[in-house]
Amino acid sequence: MQTILGANGQIGQELAKELKRNYTSDIRIVSRKAVKVNDTDTVFSADLTDRNKAIEAVKGSDIAYFTLGLPMDTDLWEEQFTMILRNVIDACKINGTKLVFFDNTYMYPQNNQVLTEQTAFAPVGRKGRVRKEMTDMLLKEMAAGTIEAVICRAPEFYGPGKTQSITNSLIFNAIKEDKKLKVPLRDNKLRSLIWTPDASSATALIGNTPDAFGQTWHLPVDDHKLTYQQFIALVSEIYGKEFRYSVIPKMAFRIGALFNKNAKELLELLPRYEYDNLFDDSQFRKRFPDFKVTTYRQGIEQIRKEQLAAK
Repeated sequence: MQTILGANGQIGQELAKELKRNYTSDIRIVSRKAVKVNDTDTVFSADLTDRNKAIEAVKGSDIAYFTLGLPMDTDLWEEQFTMILRNVIDACKINGTKLVFFDNTYMYPQNNQVLTEQTAFAPVGRKGRVRKEMTDMLLKEMAAGTIEAVICRAPEFYGPGKTQSITNSLIFNAIKEDKKLKVPLRDNKLRSLIWTPDASSATALIGNTPDAFGQTWHLPVDDHKLTYQQFIALVSEIYGKEFRYSVIPKMAFRIGALFNKNAKELLELLPRYEYDNLFDDSQFRKRFPDFKVTTYRQGIEQIRKEQLAAK
């Protein structure tokens, strides 16, 4: 059996579909209010801050995928995230379950350095420090040989369905709501964005590749590196409509943060938008040369079709 811990979000849902499509029908969905993704799934509702519930949630699983997310609330992250992962690691050790940890890039330096699996962690804010603490905790267990685990790391998302990201909010949600598009800080810096279904498919592939364990993998992104200016030009071409956009300066975010909690939570992520923010996935591409990465054009076309179908 393969178990998904935190399957309510886009990554967990796409992961459940991919596992059923290509690997197994024996899937357990775990979240606070668990619901089936596939008709063959079993569900287990659990609060993973409870260690005993975590142990029970993982019991009988060959592989557990940690795709759990928390709201963008720094206090909540500091209070719960590391504790939840600690409980999950212990649960996997007790049950002899392999762990696939879906990770982000918050702990990396936010400058123009190309990010590889060897990039040293240098978080710039509280959320980044929480993610560093979580990843360091798992790496320590892996180095000690106390758990069989693998880390799958993804950069900023864009994608269909429930995908939550700055890019989706400021570009695709704005299109859906017929609002002016926005870009944070700079529109002329190169970015790496990952298509969320690709992130889930690659995570499933790594989780079902025994010799991939014991290390960190950068998940695959379209190697056509684009600025937001170029990305929005491509969006305009595909939608057949020229979209205007404004670049939001840092000062506007700072002023907004005084009155809006969501804006305040974004502040520590802003530095990455001042520089080229590029994500090296060459290790994955070398090991899995047959993996088909969704191009930006293909992804944007799919989002457009989804938006048209919803009208």
